[in-house]
Amino acid sequence: MRFKPDLDSIEAYVTGHARSFVVMAAAVLIVVGLAALTVFFVALRGAEQALVPDLRNRELADALMELQAKELYPRIQVRYSQSAQERGLILEQDPRPGTIVKAGRRIRLVVSQGVMVNTIEDYRGRNIEEVRMDLRALFASSSMPFISIKEPLMYEFSEEPEGTILEQSPEAGSPVAGPETLEFVVSRGPERVLIAVPALTGLAPAQALGRLREAGLGFTFALRPVRAGERAGIVVYQEPAADAALESTRAVALLVSAPAEGRAANGDLFGLFEYTIPENPVPLPVRLEYVPPAGGNRVTLAEADFAGGAFTFPYQAPPGSVLVFSMMNREIHRQAVGAPAEELSLDEI
Repeated sequence: MRFKPDLDSIEAYVTGHARSFVVMAAAVLIVVGLAALTVFFVALRGAEQALVPDLRNRELADALMELQAKELYPRIQVRYSQSAQERGLILEQDPRPGTIVKAGRRIRLVVSQGVMVNTIEDYRGRNIEEVRMDLRALFASSSMPFISIKEPLMYEFSEEPEGTILEQSPEAGSPVAGPETLEFVVSRGPERVLIAVPALTGLAPAQALGRLREAGLGFTFALRPVRAGERAGIVVYQEPAADAALESTRAVALLVSAPAEGRAANGDLFGLFEYTIPENPVPLPVRLEYVPPAGGNRVTLAEADFAGGAFTFPYQAPPGSVLVFSMMNREIHRQAVGAPAEELSLDEI
């Protein structure tokens, strides 16, 4: 007997399975779609937000623990500070406390490395000006010097050279816990050193100044009109007289003859330069020059060692020149030839 397929049964079977496949495919598509939407909205929402805490003046370890709890990460920088007690503490932070950021953000923390100087040096036997310059260089980048010198200084006569530091407080080796002020006792040199005054009359001011510098004596200059039989521009009187014994701390007064109407025979202007500088414990090198009106190289008028007070010196320079006064190779004053003393700002120098 030949088998005859039941087409109606086959069609019903295929239809039923096709319907199940479509339902399953639709279910899979729905699940995949829901998963994609979930991922999309999670990504759209982004990372969680965190409030930046105030970490200033806290120990670094505590700050790191709090950042970790908020899923924030540190970027650490170190620097010296003004107090040894600040070592290991947070000095600054960025972003500021209270700022809302995304989790995972890096927070910049500036941590104190303590003070640059831990103990006081032994300054005894050193020159006070050298110590001043060393401290300025050490704290040049600081708005407030960590170690400063108490002014005015205390002085006493000593066999040590002038300006030598004899005693100090705090003592060498003392710990530095914060800003310190150094108190120094400085030598004035041997008491009542007498020096023979050289003969200066008849010399040009620059020659007289050179002899006084060799002798180690101070000076003051003044002008008076030239008299009959005199040469203009020379020393006509000195006090004390030649060969007199003068203490090293005293100055020799010199009187110089000035040409009529303040003009030399070649038309140069003749006058008296005056400028006052603070008193120093030891004489410092100073220089007076002029810049010609047409520019070019400066012309040196005077070089001396000067301890402070009123610096006076006769000058002769072409009209329109500018006088330049320097101390330790640094310009501190300018003025036009023939004009009254006038301060210029550092921007103009």
